[in-house]
Parts: sequence; C-alpha cells; structure tokens
Amino acid sequence: MRLKQQRSVSSDRRSGSQQACYTGLCFRKLRKLALVAAFVAACLCAAAPARADYVVLRNGSRLNVSGYEIVGDKFRLHLQGGFADVPVDDIVTIEPEEIFQPSLEPLSDKTPFQRLILAAAARHHLDPDLIHSVIAIESNFNPKALSPKNARGLMQLMPRTAELMGVADSFDPEQNIEGGTRYLSGLLKKYKNNLTLALAAYNAGPDTVDKYGHSIPPYLETMKYVQRIAKTYAKLKADASGPASAQPSPNAGF
Repeated sequence: MRLKQQRSVSSDRRSGSQQACYTGLCFRKLRKLALVAAFVAACLCAAAPARADYVVLRNGSRLNVSGYEIVGDKFRLHLQGGFADVPVDDIVTIEPEEIFQPSLEPLSDKTPFQRLILAAAARHHLDPDLIHSVIAIESNFNPKALSPKNARGLMQLMPRTAELMGVADSFDPEQNIEGGTRYLSGLLKKYKNNLTLALAAYNAGPDTVDKYGHSIPPYLETMKYVQRIAKTYAKLKADASGPASAQPSPNAGF
C-alpha cells in the first residue's frame, strides 16, 4: 500500500514537472506573441487595407508595403506582385504613408548630398532645386531606399535605367545622383523642356507617356507624383535664397 502511494506521488511529481515544462513553453510562446502584438500595436499602428505603409529595415532600406501579417517569428510583408518574409528583429519600424514627408528646407550647406546635387546639376544644366525636389520625393534622402518595384537609391533608379546611365552601384549617392540627373536631363530634352512630361516619364517610363499621346498617363500614382514634385519644387523656389535658386530653371509646364 505504501509502495503504491509512493509510486503515485512519484508519478504525480513527474506529471507536475512535465506540465510545468509544457506550461512554461506555452507561456514563452504566448509571451513572444504578446511582444510581437505589442510591437505591432505600439510601433506599427496596424495599417488600414487601403493605405500603404513604409517598412524601415535595420540595414536602412525602406519598403513600400500594402499590408503585413505575423508568420511565426517573421513579418510577411505584402508587396506589389508578391510578399517577403522578414525576421522581426530586422524591422526597425513601420511608418504610415501619411507621415512620410520629404524635407522641404531650401538647398544649403545643411542639405544632405548638397555638393553632389550642385555638381550633377551643373554638368547637366539643370536647376539644383529640381534635383533636390526629386530626391526628397523619391527617397527622402535615404541612399539605401528600395521600392517594391526594385527602384533603388536616392533618385530611385530602376536597374535597367541605372545600367543605361552607367551606374554600377545605385546605392552609391554620387553615382545615383549623377545617373538620375543625367536621365532626367535626357527626358527634358526628349519632351522639349516640358517638366510635367519629363517627370511623368521619370515615374512611369517614356514609353508609357508616348503611349498616351505625350500626356500624363492616367495612373493615380503618376499623377500624384507629378503633383507632389510640382508642390515641392514651387515651395523650394519660393523659400530658397542664394546661388542655388539663382540658376535658370527649366520650363515647368505644370
């Protein structure tokens, strides 16, 4: 009788120990999920389906996503044409699109990459404030910016465009600004200094602009892009002072 009782007690202890381990394992999993959920709630603000967000990665890249979900210990980021699974630890934050606003300070010694902007603008006979505006809208001066369409760097060059412009590394600020400025200069020449068409072609491609009879393609993204550049450029020209704003600007055609 005592033996049976001892075995029962020993069995209960093993059962209790196993249950404790199981409970601890479950608790750790739940705690991990709770931390991820808290991270989503506090830092990510649970994106609405109709709004794109910007995911900022630890390596400095910024991705435009239409949604995200938790898959194990990773975030599944929904991109145009597919998705990417990214470890939670690789994500710094996710910013709602509404708060991603370009810097609107006039071009000055404090402007990131000012020297490169002035040099490229001079070589290709463009207004530095125009290059400043394009960089502000395209990447907000993030040289490691990467779009879902694989556009890269400060002026968001597509790989094929970078290749045509002789850019070996799109994430190198000097090469990117030189290539982007050269490309925009070529588009201005193609469209007879009409900045509206040049910017539309910069965003949607010259073939698309030509397809729609040398007019802005009926794409919301492209129309918004041209409007944002126009607004940024006009503000910079109004606020700027000094040599940069004294450069002749191309015919805006807005």
